[in-house]
Amino acid sequence: MANVVVVGAQWGDEGKGKIVDWLSERADVICRFQGGHNAGHTLVIDGEVFKLHALPSGVVRGGKLSIIGNGVVLDPWHLVSEIEAIRAQGVEITPDTLMIAENTPLILPFHGELDRARESQNSVARIGTTGRGIGPAYEDKVGRRVIRVADLADDATLQMRVDRALVHHNALRAGLGLDPIDRDDLLAQLRAIAPQILPYAGPVWKVLNEKRKAGHRILFEGAQGALLDIDFGTYPFVTSSNVIAGQAATGTGMGPGAIDYVLGIVKAYTTRVGEGPFPTELHDADGERLGERGHEFGTTTGRKRRCGWFDAALVRQTCAISGINGICLTKLDVLDGFETLKICTGYELDGQHYDYLPTAAEAQARCIPVYEEIEGWSESTEGARSWADLPAGAIKYVRRVEELIGCPVALLSTSPEREDTILVTDPFSD
Repeated sequence: MANVVVVGAQWGDEGKGKIVDWLSERADVICRFQGGHNAGHTLVIDGEVFKLHALPSGVVRGGKLSIIGNGVVLDPWHLVSEIEAIRAQGVEITPDTLMIAENTPLILPFHGELDRARESQNSVARIGTTGRGIGPAYEDKVGRRVIRVADLADDATLQMRVDRALVHHNALRAGLGLDPIDRDDLLAQLRAIAPQILPYAGPVWKVLNEKRKAGHRILFEGAQGALLDIDFGTYPFVTSSNVIAGQAATGTGMGPGAIDYVLGIVKAYTTRVGEGPFPTELHDADGERLGERGHEFGTTTGRKRRCGWFDAALVRQTCAISGINGICLTKLDVLDGFETLKICTGYELDGQHYDYLPTAAEAQARCIPVYEEIEGWSESTEGARSWADLPAGAIKYVRRVEELIGCPVALLSTSPEREDTILVTDPFSD
């Protein structure tokens, strides 16, 4: 049985939540493998809106096991509040339906304080973080001073881990003008939250490998987008984890051979939240129109997203880096009514043509997009559920996108409703 990885192939906000929910009906296990609660997914099910940040999208589907893998950094207090909010919407979450990897790093209150202090005091170049402590938590993981879920089960170990973290953080805070961390208060908070988190803890790597051997279908759910990847994104305006498909293996304890299909989620235009280069960004009426029609506000931050034309050069690049087998093109309906559409095919920089985005940040900021124009369509694509429902102009646009990115369209999304989806190739097919 096929195991599928879903990744964003732009700067995030591509509509992964709906697609993961749509695919979860075909899966037995849904697993988050990176990121933190800085990434938001919005699901619309029978008119009910669910906003998820830490929880895998599969929790709203009965009879599925949802997993938070070790590649995630987890704020335990946020998780508990999110579970309570979802329960209030009628979704029951128990240790039978949710498992957290025992080796998952925790985001602690001082991580968020450090994140916000750095961003507010950075006079060189703001990164545009959400201020939720994701970056500092990943730093502590690499620095071997993070507290992990399993540490909550043993008080002596917990105290030792806290002391190690405070040696580093109190020195750092002094340099930023922040008060020292109250050790006793932090320990009290961790001891109080432990009984609410530990029932969900387990050896995720073992469970997933057993599920795979039993022939269960596993859906790996990524957060953010490939252009925010710590290695391959528009550095330093990136997230603090690897976002590309290969992280599904290391972020869960599954070997790379467990991945059978990689589905890249791609918006029919381009958006970005926060700072950083954006070659096709529009500062005109077309950009405003895309933002208004697409309701482009971040699920997590509420920040207005920057909007621009579809960048085929960037998506071609992310398809290669993530080994994407097929894409799901979302929000095609937002383009309805444009007389002319533009697609970026490459860039001009200092008299040279590039068919990819250069690595150097200075060069990225100066890249001038090279466009080709394509005729738009006046008919509506909203709610289309088959190719026959699409205008000829929309089909022509989709086919041109496929040609330019070198990757086929497997799914097409035409509204936030899960059933408004055109299936071309089932990623779970054997």
